[in-house]
Amino acid sequence: MDRLLEIAHRLTEAGGIAGVALGGSRARGTHRPDSDHDLGLYYRKPLDTAALRRLASEVTGAPVEVTEPGGWGPWADGGAWLTVDGHRVDWIYRDLDRVHRIWGQCRAGHFEVGTQPGHPLGVYSHAYVGELALGRILADPGGELQKLRREMRHYPEPLREALIADARWQAPFTLSCARKGAARGDAFYVAGCLFRAVGLLVHALHAHDRSWLLNEKGAVQAAGDLPSAPSDFATRAHGLFAAPGTTPDTLHTTLDAADRLTAEVCDRLTPR
Repeated sequence: MDRLLEIAHRLTEAGGIAGVALGGSRARGTHRPDSDHDLGLYYRKPLDTAALRRLASEVTGAPVEVTEPGGWGPWADGGAWLTVDGHRVDWIYRDLDRVHRIWGQCRAGHFEVGTQPGHPLGVYSHAYVGELALGRILADPGGELQKLRREMRHYPEPLREALIADARWQAPFTLSCARKGAARGDAFYVAGCLFRAVGLLVHALHAHDRSWLLNEKGAVQAAGDLPSAPSDFATRAHGLFAAPGTTPDTLHTTLDAADRLTAEVCDRLTPR
């Protein structure tokens, strides 16, 4: 941790970097020994990527590719993958003005879902807020990240209600659309609908219990551990993907199970 703190403080010396926070499983204490160290680099343009490249080369002992903002796509934004003292350390850009904007949307009950490589369900915009709310601030010279975190200590009720409402209509509708594919034996389309429907339920369960969900990894198991989830939620949800079948009969049977799970979850989702 001392090494991460040193790197974080040196990062804030690069033009544009307002603060650095440790995110991911390392910040939440759910990491494995081989888990990456994700450092969120909260910046404002112009970002001095030349200074970041020099620092990356210095701490790794070799030239390192450091992207410009947007280098990894519209939501992951950019950064660098490093190996420091034998440990994987990822630098992940976060546009601080965008974080402020999304926080305002959350408080108004709005969210976006964006396409991003590596995120098959899509990036839900409030993940930007959750990252900071759950993260561990390592360097914050101006105190802006700490101020934001204090504002984020309570999950916004309008966002909670919006995510619940979204799941209550969209998950059953998505599964009803899947029936058309099932009738044709279109396993590909049915699988996509199943994934989408379960993803909606997972987000709604987290919102219901005022818990930030950051991405799809481990999301079903995490939802199953929430107080409002059916006790066997994770087992049943994962079971939908174990063997959905390829014939109309087997696909419809899987969708029957998905409908039952969806109805049970939606019965547990209350606006207040």
